[in-house]
Amino acid sequence: MKLLRLIANLGYGSRREVAGWFHDGRVTDVSGAVLDQDARVAPAQVRIDGEPLDPPPGLVVLLHKPVGYTCSTKDPGRLIYDLLPRRYRYRDPLLSPVGRLDRDTSGLLLLTDDGALLHRIISPKSNIAKCYEAVLAQDLRGDEGAIFASGTLLLDGEKTPLLPAELEVISPRSARLTLHEGRYHQVRRMFAATGNHVTALHRSAVGALALDGLAAGEWRALAPADIVRVFAR
Repeated sequence: MKLLRLIANLGYGSRREVAGWFHDGRVTDVSGAVLDQDARVAPAQVRIDGEPLDPPPGLVVLLHKPVGYTCSTKDPGRLIYDLLPRRYRYRDPLLSPVGRLDRDTSGLLLLTDDGALLHRIISPKSNIAKCYEAVLAQDLRGDEGAIFASGTLLLDGEKTPLLPAELEVISPRSARLTLHEGRYHQVRRMFAATGNHVTALHRSAVGALALDGLAAGEWRALAPADIVRVFAR
């Protein structure tokens, strides 16, 4: 791919805007030599105003989503893309959430522009565990673990029972729940089915990948070794 198109597709600006950067000598290689817009150069060798070029398509981002942000590009209010470099919102292909966390849920969120990887992660066939920590309005009754592990719990409005899930009690009103599927508002609906209400919800891990000290609102690009952890069992 020619360099002009690559840089525009990474969200830096329109092709006309980026062409102006080449004209002004702002696009160089690592040695400082000015590059031509038709050059075909490894992205790692490119600099814009002396700064490394963003990762090419195949980018995977780990974001610690705070409460109050929506997994969307267009909804009103605060969006997860507000926490990333502005140009990431305009990458082509789009940097998309891998599954979603609702506005009132915090925690580990993956985003990628690799469509094949996205579908592999969300596919039920991958059976990737997702770990959530829930704070509840009422004390646990004591039978929730058996109900969630049974594989027979049927949520309101659905015809297929949930897959077995593992519950770990943290305190009388908090628990860690590990799921192996991803249905709409699943954790909240599971506790509602037992007569309780989730007041706070946080996703702490996907597969063997955790936030590892990443603070709310912070993010980092993942290396291949990190992505392998998503599929670890």
